[in-house]
Amino acid sequence: MENRNKVFIATSLDGFIADKKGGIEWLDIFPAINQVDTGYGAFMAQIDALLMGRNTFETVCSFDIEWPYDKPVFVLSNTLKQIPQPLQDKAKLVSGPLQKVLEKIHQQGYHRLYIDGGKTIQSFLKEDLIDEMIITTIPFVLGGGIPLFSELPNPLLFECISSQTFLGKIVQSHFVRHRKN
Repeated sequence: MENRNKVFIATSLDGFIADKKGGIEWLDIFPAINQVDTGYGAFMAQIDALLMGRNTFETVCSFDIEWPYDKPVFVLSNTLKQIPQPLQDKAKLVSGPLQKVLEKIHQQGYHRLYIDGGKTIQSFLKEDLIDEMIITTIPFVLGGGIPLFSELPNPLLFECISSQTFLGKIVQSHFVRHRKN
């Protein structure tokens, strides 16, 4: 099976995934979007497991909801020592160089990964390990915060294979990494 690393994320119009305090409440500026099929279910159906950073994991844990994933979750962290007791059967801790982390995950039979979290996505992009990105742009300018993108050692070319508008306000684009054969 082919290994694929995919991103499904929302950004502000100015490219931030969280505000200056790390908050994501601004994502609810258009609550009607929660009644629209934005493709998340179809995206998750193509995923074997999730690989998220510690900050994203802690953010998900802070929501007053049941664990939202029915797929295996790997938490990438060099500082977290263990997964909290109630979630130890839901998430596994991984650390180390990305290629080694991916090798371990692939050896467990997970080849199509949902990469989530700002720093994690940035690290994967720096090593040219992202194959697809579905980016939903919320027309709200935060003016600062946690950016989706950071400096890269080399430019990366992606092709936009589709783009659609929801509620006449929100734009979602699907990009696929263009690699030279």
